[in-house]
Amino acid sequence: MKCLFLAAGYATRLYPLTENFPKPLLEVAGKPILDWLIDDMAQTGMVDEYIVISNHKFASIFEEWAAKNDNIRVIDDGTTSNDNRLGAVKDIQFAIEQLQLDDDLLVMAGDNLLDFSLANFIQYGQKKNATCVMRYYEADEAKLHKTGVAEVVADDRLIAMEEKPAQPKSHWCVPAFYYYTKEDSRLIQKGIENGCGTDAPGSFIAWLCGQTNVYAWEMPGKRYDIGNLQSYEEVKRTFAALK
Repeated sequence: MKCLFLAAGYATRLYPLTENFPKPLLEVAGKPILDWLIDDMAQTGMVDEYIVISNHKFASIFEEWAAKNDNIRVIDDGTTSNDNRLGAVKDIQFAIEQLQLDDDLLVMAGDNLLDFSLANFIQYGQKKNATCVMRYYEADEAKLHKTGVAEVVADDRLIAMEEKPAQPKSHWCVPAFYYYTKEDSRLIQKGIENGCGTDAPGSFIAWLCGQTNVYAWEMPGKRYDIGNLQSYEEVKRTFAALK
């Protein structure tokens, strides 16, 4: 299985920290955000290669970081600003085409951290033999307008999903962590051609769950989204206390 990190954003809300430095490499409790995720997955033995999808502005910085490890590759999507960015779904397809990937994929945002291991999520996807997302219950309706929101039935099957809905239809939030079977990863280009959104990574899932079974695994812990300076400081304090 390959792991793809979505890291082609420009993180303007974290300026000046990220004006000339990629957010996924900001340090939290002594090591870069990406290292926390990779160290967790390395312990599972389930991932044989990590792929970082970068923009052109930060590709060389990622490459310098990746040089310490033989199984990390950096892909430069060629974009230079928010105005010409590809969007997450097109970035995933770009990596698939550039590297000719035909494998199960673990796809995730490069700026999120978890207080639990991804091992059980990967095992859940393998047991279902289907594409899977993670979900957590969010009571605050204001927060539901800023994320992917899923409709889920009793067997964990996802029947609908909407990114940043004006009128949320459930309290199940879907963070940017996805397990794609290789069969479903082959459908990404078809989804793009059929008009699925391409900016938010969950837009492909919203399309895919209308084509085949997709399941939503309930998270056993908390996800930390590093979106601005305040949340970054909070995450640093939290993970320092966990060490």
